[in-house]
Amino acid sequence: MDMRQLRYFYTIAEEGQITRAAKTLHMAQPPLSQSLKALEKEIGVPLFERSGKKMELTEAGEVLYNKTGYFFKYLEETLTEVKETGEGLKGQLTVGCVKTLFSHVPQRIKSFREKYPNVTFELREGDSYLLAEQLKNRSLDLAIVRLPLDLDLYSSFHLPDENYVVIMPEQWAKSYESPSITMNEIANLPLILLRRISGIGQYELIIDKFKELELAPDVVTVCPDVDMILELVSAEVGASIVPASTLKKHSINGIKSFTIEDETIISKSAIIWLKDRYLTKSKQRFIELFEESLKVEKV
Repeated sequence: MDMRQLRYFYTIAEEGQITRAAKTLHMAQPPLSQSLKALEKEIGVPLFERSGKKMELTEAGEVLYNKTGYFFKYLEETLTEVKETGEGLKGQLTVGCVKTLFSHVPQRIKSFREKYPNVTFELREGDSYLLAEQLKNRSLDLAIVRLPLDLDLYSSFHLPDENYVVIMPEQWAKSYESPSITMNEIANLPLILLRRISGIGQYELIIDKFKELELAPDVVTVCPDVDMILELVSAEVGASIVPASTLKKHSINGIKSFTIEDETIISKSAIIWLKDRYLTKSKQRFIELFEESLKVEKV
């Protein structure tokens, strides 16, 4: 078995067909088929089930496919590490970010690109659980997430804590004279809350706070997307509780925000990256940029 055979096998698994894999690899179909047969013979088990032109992985093939994927990613990172020695910063950073934290990103990318113009960015969004999974699968370099999150597999740099605020339709807000609102008043509003697709997050944090106060909130809608929540609040479907920074990047008309008068609900967030993954110079510098800019903001 050699690396070429593994690369051929991996491409066939990705494409699902010998014909498409041969086209991707820029080679003829017969030698590709022969390479796969030789690999299966050497291993002693079939790696694919053939159904006409379609190739589906067997259980053994699935194991080899997953392991081979990790192997090629490790190899790519090793080559990057070697190439970076003595070279300037270049390449691409793939950064995931929870929408409610995106206000941290634009200015920092601008500053980073001014220092390191040969580095490009790919940005992705999703909830904290999804981004953590993408880090684990090595499809992201860094992620900016809301906590709580199981951080056993990740290194992290914590961002400043921030308070939650209440947002409601402007028409509803006219009946409130104070710029703050109590938890009891919030519990009596129809609420639209952010909830992750999977895992424990902000939703559970807020619900637990109501339980501590022996209040039963009227949650009428949950969803994982803050833009949807803001639109629903603007349409007078309900009120919501969101981190204060959410409002920095959104300017939807017809919404008013209130501080919470009798409780402090804190949102914690962090930049995270996989512990066992090589931290490229680009990743190091981007994390350092956050650290430096936050020090300046505190002064």
